[in-house]
Amino acid sequence: MALDRFKMQIFLIEHAKEILSSIALIFILNLYSSTVYAQFNDPDTSGTLTSPVVSDPSLTVYENTAAGEFTPGKGFLMVKNDFASLNISLYASARWVNQLSKDTVWQDHQNRTLEFDGRNDIYWQRAMIWFTGYLTSPKLTYMATVWTVTTTQQTLVYGNIKYSFNKHFTLGIGIMPNACIRSLQGPFPFFSSTDRTMAEDALRGGFTNGVFLVGEVFPKLRYTVGLGNNLSILGVKAANLTRRFSKSGALTWMPTTGEFGPRGGNGDFEHHEKLATRFGISYCHSRENRFNNTGTPAPDNTQVRMSDGLLFFETNAFIQGLTVEEATFNQTSIDLGMKYKGFALHTEFYYRTLSDINAVDANFQPVAIPEPNDVITDKGYTIQALYMLVPKKVCIYGVHSMLIDEFERNPYEFGVGANLYLTKSRSWRINLQAMQIHKGAAGGTFGLYTAGQTGTTLTIGTDILL
Repeated sequence: MALDRFKMQIFLIEHAKEILSSIALIFILNLYSSTVYAQFNDPDTSGTLTSPVVSDPSLTVYENTAAGEFTPGKGFLMVKNDFASLNISLYASARWVNQLSKDTVWQDHQNRTLEFDGRNDIYWQRAMIWFTGYLTSPKLTYMATVWTVTTTQQTLVYGNIKYSFNKHFTLGIGIMPNACIRSLQGPFPFFSSTDRTMAEDALRGGFTNGVFLVGEVFPKLRYTVGLGNNLSILGVKAANLTRRFSKSGALTWMPTTGEFGPRGGNGDFEHHEKLATRFGISYCHSRENRFNNTGTPAPDNTQVRMSDGLLFFETNAFIQGLTVEEATFNQTSIDLGMKYKGFALHTEFYYRTLSDINAVDANFQPVAIPEPNDVITDKGYTIQALYMLVPKKVCIYGVHSMLIDEFERNPYEFGVGANLYLTKSRSWRINLQAMQIHKGAAGGTFGLYTAGQTGTTLTIGTDILL
């Protein structure tokens, strides 16, 4: 690993000129764009339809709610009266991804040689349209979402309904995230780049159908509790669910200011004059099976991956000659963060186990999994540091994530990037990012990663939130 880190350092040194040149170009473009877009105002991203725009960020208290529950960008308020309201907002992103690698093959955890086909493509990544509002009373709210990913040819319509009894108790039913990591508890789409880090993408759960409770335990401490069908149900037929419920929960404590910026997103775009802090713990339990189309497992519907990026339920993936039919997923995550005068630091630690594994051989006969393979343990972490080089205009950042895994592969990534906010708001940005990846643990065409990659990934992306 020391040699790999040395190579990474050499890479960053050799490409320092290009990186600094890119940042300089961003700065020059921004000086021009600030004149062109001076007529745009900073949108209200406070998380409510009725919150006024407050020019002093230190006076603004932003809601920190779970993904799928938040009010997106200011959007378009179509109707609002004593009976009901309707707000329409959207998110869209496009990007170029170039996965550079000198190797055309890689080895999985069984030391099998597999082909690596790196990406070099430009594509419209995703689009989302939110319909949000209340009915009969502001206590009864709804959210309906149209979500599409062009790289996987998926289009879904989902949503939820909530009723708020008081600030301590809001009951919801519908689509919700399993609260297993921080990025599923609000930050989207305010990530450092246009997507999650490798460790997040490799270990995260997904969205499920169920019931959930959110609320305030006491000032500055919030909770989320959910009961769902599976770790992820997007694109999964009801007949293929396990008939066992996933269980997840999270506690979030923001002791200094009681908030962490709009949706608790990455970076201190709002320039906190008082130190904002966040401490969180999340847990998720789910009994998973081969709920996907078992004949042709699709990486974009299957949430459970091993640390080499292979799908856990795919035939021969775990052990040659075996197909995993069921397994128990348990994950605990702890996150820490701070924001102060344009600087932000986000860290998260993960602990995941796959246990109680049921597998069959080629003749579909049950096979006992011998120790120590009967329990797979993966640990990992993510560190992200961001700084607003030019307030409300240019943000630079560094990212590192790593897995300490059962197979002693220990995949990791280092990277740097920059965000240019063309309208001096979070509503539109251009993102540049360079990542050095070692034995990529995430995969699929949805995100930035391909299983097994060792090399550099370059991305240029843009996204909008209205």
